Amino acid sequence: MKIAIAGKGGVGKTTIAGTFARLLGRDGMRIVAVDADPACTLWSAIGIPRNVAETLVPLTENKELVEERLQLKEIGPTSTGVFKLNPKVDDLVDKFAVPGPDNVFLLVAGTVDTGGSGCMCPSATLLKSLMRHLVIGTDEAFVMDMDAGLENLGRGTTRGMDALIVVVEPGMRSLDIMARIKTLAEDIDIGRVFAIGNKVVSQEDEDMIRKRVDGENIPLLGLVPLDETIRAADRKGIAPIDLDDQSPGMLIIKEAKDALVNLIS
Repeated sequence: MKIAIAGKGGVGKTTIAGTFARLLGRDGMRIVAVDADPACTLWSAIGIPRNVAETLVPLTENKELVEERLQLKEIGPTSTGVFKLNPKVDDLVDKFAVPGPDNVFLLVAGTVDTGGSGCMCPSATLLKSLMRHLVIGTDEAFVMDMDAGLENLGRGTTRGMDALIVVVEPGMRSLDIMARIKTLAEDIDIGRVFAIGNKVVSQEDEDMIRKRVDGENIPLLGLVPLDETIRAADRKGIAPIDLDDQSPGMLIIKEAKDALVNLIS
């Protein structure tokens, strides 16, 4: 099972990505959780200690690694040299992923640089090669927490996923981005697009999300209420599933995970 999770910044996609990874791991799968968000906070939603997370360097920011794998002498926004288009990536999970609870392993991929480097910049090439390897060449299930917005979709780093989940909140900007994400996903061979509503506090919120999701013909996996447990976990710096895995929000996310497994299996 290969899942990417996207959405507008601040909608709660990292919380849902980390919780999905933990729940799938509890189902007995070996999960590789890929953090492709420049904020690099998936560790907290998974439940990996801060002192471990602070030692992690995103792969796309590891200059020595990028130089070695793409056979570069220089990298950066002004680099114009030739580099290898199919770098070796099959050992990156074993070398750089760190273990977390519930059979989840975190790999911090980072995002791709854009400052004048063009769509075939070295970081994009490394990340696209890694994701292609994970989609095609491994037996592990994985969950990818994408950057906020459209960057990784635009660069094709999520091509070939089984499912893309768009996390939305009851707001026009969030729902507009969902529609754009669906269009881009269809262009890069993502199997199916789903939605999860988050931070729902009223019937009006629920109706707004349902109406737009139905209009875009996107299956809705669930509507997660604004849950004090999730907010409290963030204040404490722990994964919400570790604070209370029976809270209203956690239960709805679990139902959404079960629905997704049934729909794409």
